[in-house]
Amino acid sequence: MDKCQENRSIQCTVEQCRYHCGMENYCSLNSIKVGTHEANPTMCECVDCQSFERK
Repeated sequence: MDKCQENRSIQCTVEQCRYHCGMENYCSLNSIKVGTHEANPTMCECVDCQSFERK
């Protein structure tokens, strides 16, 4: 990926994602999709960024 253009509306600390902007801790996508792997999510650990792609 060329120089990462961070989206300051989406903070991210997942350095393994291809959309993570290095030391900036922001995502470069215009928007993300958030989903869950639980039938009844009750904690933040129950939700996922479904826009994640491994570097």
